Amino acid sequence: MAKPARPELSRREREILEILYRLESASAADVQKAMADPPSYSAVRAHLRILEEKGHVRHRSQGQRYIFSPTLSREKARRNALRGLLKNFFSGSKEEVVATLLDMGTEGVSDAELERIAELIDQAREEGR
Repeated sequence: MAKPARPELSRREREILEILYRLESASAADVQKAMADPPSYSAVRAHLRILEEKGHVRHRSQGQRYIFSPTLSREKARRNALRGLLKNFFSGSKEEVVATLLDMGTEGVSDAELERIAELIDQAREEGR
């Protein structure tokens, strides 16, 4: 049986989760300090609690404070997010995702990155045979 999808994240929740990925683990105060335009401490705590309820974050006690960390690796979270985009915006078509990325232009994409993309496509072709 497939696991239920995790609920969508708000902009603030994504920001907090990104901070936790960067710091690996942090207290609510540490998260608040790392935010660009931080809300109140209690708002940060509320967001962390919501993230925990949604299954994105877990905590452990360290003295009198909680230390929060992501429940998934960054790579697994990226794959889950991309899977959702693929399903919701591209009808499951990987071709449409790549076409959309290329339609956005290659400005800022180095020759080395384009070469690596070509290698990945060649590798996928070989594995598909």
